[in-house]
Amino acid sequence: MMSSSLFVNRSLCLIVFCMVFFSCKHEDKYHGVMEKIEAEGEHYQGVSLSSENYLEGVDTILISEGGHTFLIPERKNQIKLYACTECHSKPLAEMQEGDIKKAHWDIKIVHANEKAMNCVTCHNPSNMDELRSVTGMSIDFDNSYNLCSQCHSKQFEDWKGGAHGKRIGGWAPPRASMTCVNCHNPHQPHFESRWPARFNTQKVKERE
Repeated sequence: MMSSSLFVNRSLCLIVFCMVFFSCKHEDKYHGVMEKIEAEGEHYQGVSLSSENYLEGVDTILISEGGHTFLIPERKNQIKLYACTECHSKPLAEMQEGDIKKAHWDIKIVHANEKAMNCVTCHNPSNMDELRSVTGMSIDFDNSYNLCSQCHSKQFEDWKGGAHGKRIGGWAPPRASMTCVNCHNPHQPHFESRWPARFNTQKVKERE
């Protein structure tokens, strides 16, 4: 029967042998992965990736929110009838007098309970060229995400960090992100369910 001291000595020898064998018996000139990374990465300059090519033709503005600074598409140049005061030259009460056809007859608000939300919940009736917060503060159309964030705070926090919404040009710098209204219709923000554009027959074959 093997003595305990002999067993310990043989075990130690085996451990030392394994350490030497597996750390030194290789074709590479390095003694470990970290050593190789440090040596070969010493003069590594990195790969130059940029999202600038994807931003061509997109007018952007730089914003800073919650410690994050990034680009977003400008909104006002996308609104066909901006500035609103080109038509809204009188107070709303005066413009609604008489039998006048509604200018925005095709817009239906399907956003919240109709008892809780109407046009002036978001649009500033005192200055139609601006939006308005629930506390009456003016919000520029280019910063409309500040209006959405009042109710959709979780999505807003995720958006600031980059987890919600679509990035322009992926994760390559400079960071450029779509805003709420670039993806959602502000009057009907819910995405309808859709069938896929084409049926994936390949997956069906793989499952057979």
